[in-house]
Amino acid sequence: MSSAETPTLAEAIAANVKPGDSVYITGFTHLIGFAAAHEIIRQGIRDLTLIRLTPDLVYDQMVAAGCARKLVFSYLGNPGVGSLNAIRRAIERGEIEWEEYTHGSLIAALRAGAQGAPFAPVPAVAGTDLPRHNPAIATVRSPFDGTEVPVVAPLRPDVAIVHAQRADAQGRVQVWGSVGDIPEAARAARRVIVTAEEIVDEEALRADPNRTLLLGRGVEAVVHVPYGAHPSYAQGLYGRDNRFYRQWAEISADPDDLDSYLEEQVRSIGGWDAHVERERERLNELSKVGESVPNAVNFGDNAAIAAVQE
Repeated sequence: MSSAETPTLAEAIAANVKPGDSVYITGFTHLIGFAAAHEIIRQGIRDLTLIRLTPDLVYDQMVAAGCARKLVFSYLGNPGVGSLNAIRRAIERGEIEWEEYTHGSLIAALRAGAQGAPFAPVPAVAGTDLPRHNPAIATVRSPFDGTEVPVVAPLRPDVAIVHAQRADAQGRVQVWGSVGDIPEAARAARRVIVTAEEIVDEEALRADPNRTLLLGRGVEAVVHVPYGAHPSYAQGLYGRDNRFYRQWAEISADPDDLDSYLEEQVRSIGGWDAHVERERERLNELSKVGESVPNAVNFGDNAAIAAVQE
């Protein structure tokens, strides 16, 4: 992508997320793309297949807003609190389709999709009853010892949405802390939207190359979205809003309260910037994370290295 391409979040979502798409919002405990999810809700994009290792509050909100036709996941719950009430109601009422994996088998499906492989072995699934319930899991006979091996079909989301601590305008992405499912989902997806706490120049990334997860391949848009993971967290920048996770259990328990929340706090506000301003005091509190800075690493002088190689 061109360095001149710096769309707004609304523009990036409108251009790259269409009704009927399969969407994977990344982030494992932290860097969950709530800002992008809220924009999808505001734009009223529906009939989506939502894929995540852990749906978390982000997909509970999207299911409640009517965005989802199907949910693909490997763990379902409000971490440390209890059920995801909106998703549970939708499943029990037969309002959405759903497909369950283990964490490992869902990651394996993404890796198979990224590699163009027809399937991936998932031997641990043999100890579960998932093969009887998930049509994407089957068995094949090993050509080496003749045993039956559980395998999973490849998974290629139409869109992966990645939130990161920083990126450059060309779509190179850096993450620290848990990288979670970001590499697998982004490489398997047909197109990628990156939202970042900070947009930096290429030199800043080259100065610390080992944190670079993505090199820009498949990235269709890079958007500057501070606090874009709230109420989850961004390692080193702001903490997890545990208070909101607890509050969500109460909000989502009553469908009327949930509808009111989505209308007042998501649909009717002027975008993520308005959310940040509304939550400014709380975000300031969460940003008091202290410091834990690792030892510096000397990557050497690039010019001197190049001269030696010549």
